[in-house]
Amino acid sequence: MLNVLKTKGRARCGQLHLAHGIVETPCFMPIATKGAVKTLSPNDVASLGADILLSNTYHLLLRPGLEEMKKLGGLHNLMGWDKPILTDSGGYQVFSLSKINKTTEEGVTFQSHIDGSKINLTPELSMEMQAAIGSDVVMQFDDVAAGDSLRERYKEAMERSLRWAERCKKALPLMESLTKQKLFGIVQGGTHEDLRAISAEGLVEIGFDGYAIGGLSVGEKREDAYRIVSTLTEKLPANKPRYFMGGGMPEEVVYYVQQGVDMFDCVLPTRNARHGTLFVWTQDPSTIDWESCPTDFYKGLRITGEVNKFDQTTLDPFCDCEACKTTTKAYLRHLFSVNEILGMRFATIHNLRFYQRLMQAQRDTIMVQ
Repeated sequence: MLNVLKTKGRARCGQLHLAHGIVETPCFMPIATKGAVKTLSPNDVASLGADILLSNTYHLLLRPGLEEMKKLGGLHNLMGWDKPILTDSGGYQVFSLSKINKTTEEGVTFQSHIDGSKINLTPELSMEMQAAIGSDVVMQFDDVAAGDSLRERYKEAMERSLRWAERCKKALPLMESLTKQKLFGIVQGGTHEDLRAISAEGLVEIGFDGYAIGGLSVGEKREDAYRIVSTLTEKLPANKPRYFMGGGMPEEVVYYVQQGVDMFDCVLPTRNARHGTLFVWTQDPSTIDWESCPTDFYKGLRITGEVNKFDQTTLDPFCDCEACKTTTKAYLRHLFSVNEILGMRFATIHNLRFYQRLMQAQRDTIMVQ
């Protein structure tokens, strides 16, 4: 499934072969939670360099719904995207919507944030919905503990996630459309190395097409996340993709690539863009020593600031995106000041292009002889 082309230290560059195409790794997946990257068309996203998108099972289960998704022929057909899609299982909502759900061994009962109706999301239903979506990569349904949890809670979530992982894999033979889909297990255990090791060992024994590191970027200290990832990646199979879920800041991505992680997703580039914060290069990314895990290769530009009111310079002289080629800081600030959606579109284009070029720079560095 993962063809590792070259390694440099722990970092590796490869190709992920999926039903809807090949994904160059390390890769970053833009977030299309409900089947759309906010303000952008599928063609826009592809033109920025993205090989794969991430959508969310929970939100698509609410709307359009399981039976509706089946009738629509899956998400690729619905949104007009012909490249790979990865779907989160809905497990993250165990954490993020904890105030409106109840977790039992059977699954998680949600109160819909749309109409208040009750939904019992189980590992089996998660698999069925992801089969209907037709995603190339299916994530197991897991239990996610908050980043400030006690060890007892981390242990409970890890053990339950292992049991749910078995149920997810057993459900696959029942889903005929899943024959070309790949199922990833998710390592849990919080910030405890021994729990993470137990989780990784259990998942490898069950056997999955790839392995994700979950339950981080949920409130824990960055140094704890770094420690867990640095000790965990070598416990996961070298011939299978490794996916860090939900992270993160550009410098975090660089660090995790150096530890051997292949796949990333995060809401930061698109969410920050809609609030007027841009990631701007401080130097040409092709000249940066990425192996040293730098932190000063970018800065945050708050475009709504008064300082940009009459600034007719480009947003980022080292960027090749549409926004940087066609607009100025003054114009983008104006668009935000009058609540023009074009401003959010330009900012989103820029931030996603920043992340795609960041990943390209990682791949180039690893592939250098």
